[in-house]
Amino acid sequence: MRLGIDTLHLRLALFAALVSGVFSTVAFGAVTATPAAYAPRISLSIPAEATNAVPVIAKGKVVPPRRGRILLQASAGRTWRPVAAGKVRNGRFRISFVLRGPTPSASRLRATLVHGRRSIASSAARRIRLRSVDAAPAAPTSPVISVSPAQAVDPAPVEKPPPGNAYWGAWIGPQLTGTQAPWDMSAVTKFEQLTGKPLSMLEFSTPFADCSPLPCSPYDFPRDPFNAIRAHGAIPFFSWASQAIPAEGDQSDFQLADILAGAHDSYIHAWATRAAEWGHPFFLRFDWEMNGSWFPWGEGTNGNQPGEFAAAWRHVHNIFTAAGATNATWVWCPYVNQNDDFARLYPGDSYVDWTCLDGYNWGLNPAGPHGWSSFDSIYGPSYATITGTLAPSKPMVIGETAASEYGGSKAAWITDMFSALSTRYPKVSGLIWFETLDNGMDWPLESSESAADAFAAGISDSRYLGNGFGGIDVSPIPAP
Repeated sequence: MRLGIDTLHLRLALFAALVSGVFSTVAFGAVTATPAAYAPRISLSIPAEATNAVPVIAKGKVVPPRRGRILLQASAGRTWRPVAAGKVRNGRFRISFVLRGPTPSASRLRATLVHGRRSIASSAARRIRLRSVDAAPAAPTSPVISVSPAQAVDPAPVEKPPPGNAYWGAWIGPQLTGTQAPWDMSAVTKFEQLTGKPLSMLEFSTPFADCSPLPCSPYDFPRDPFNAIRAHGAIPFFSWASQAIPAEGDQSDFQLADILAGAHDSYIHAWATRAAEWGHPFFLRFDWEMNGSWFPWGEGTNGNQPGEFAAAWRHVHNIFTAAGATNATWVWCPYVNQNDDFARLYPGDSYVDWTCLDGYNWGLNPAGPHGWSSFDSIYGPSYATITGTLAPSKPMVIGETAASEYGGSKAAWITDMFSALSTRYPKVSGLIWFETLDNGMDWPLESSESAADAFAAGISDSRYLGNGFGGIDVSPIPAP
């Protein structure tokens, strides 16, 4: 009889545990209930109507409070796309966002709680009407500010640029999906889930030729990836390398002197002709980081002589002009280094549309322990030289940047980067994060939840534009 009572108690306790949504741990003759990891409830409050130009506020609660961040997602059909992101603080969130669209339409919004790369729960969908407004008049051009390299490490703050004045994007490696983007656009989707915002530029690269099997085969104009990027509403940001792969192989046929002698003219002209036939604007970052010794087009490497880089650039540019490929926006992109003679490598204002800088905080990662460096110490001197004296009339893009987790806080470095860009680098009108595992370096944002959260918070600023450029048809591409 005693066993029967215990069995009845056990059954009643199990039933109560199931009804209350908790998990029960059972021992002989006793039941111990412990709280379960069940999905929280998420509420969302948004305005009934918004314009495609003015930021509005979404707010809500997470009950019970949970760690993580909120992705605000929009849908006009079955596909949900991220539009903004924000942190949950004490069970509440408040997110500023802008819905962009070409025509008035009705959309649905929902708030999704994520932790790392895992979605925890979503709110019910709320309807919002998107109303178009006339475009605001263009802001007057800011005066050029000339700064010496010594001042640039800690430059004086200037007025914060107005909202909506910068493109942003990423160079995404295969670690997110196991295949190489942009041929697999699902990598872009996963990256945007991480950042909480659709990108407006997508970077990738190809060399002139693949010589892994001989004879070498040339790389054609990447029409399909360009179409996929444009269909996403972003602008192709293409890095084109005058070399062959494998990169460790003999590059003697790809010296700058070979370009100047016309050895690659037929290939370059065919590529440019196909670019002209495609007809849409794209960024062309040709032979980047030319001031380094790690690429075969650098002066002083692979038999290249001083003065040949700028001449080779002008030679290739002239072939594009002759082929009618004026839809290429030429991006000149050295690596950050305050001691470089940028002037010797600069092809001239008539051959360059945007300037650019690449630079990384290597930290103390064992794969490349170059020391922990702030964003200002990395970019300040080179930025001052290029925008102050060399090419003050050109907009600038950060072509590659990232930070390591070793030696400091990657999240704090990212937060400082966004703060610096918004206050001390007014000529920077584009930002590309290097979202790629490279030679053991921990560049991708998924290296830590705090890094991903910091980037999502920074890129949610309305100055960074989303994927509204599927119909862009202006060349050279202007600063937004």
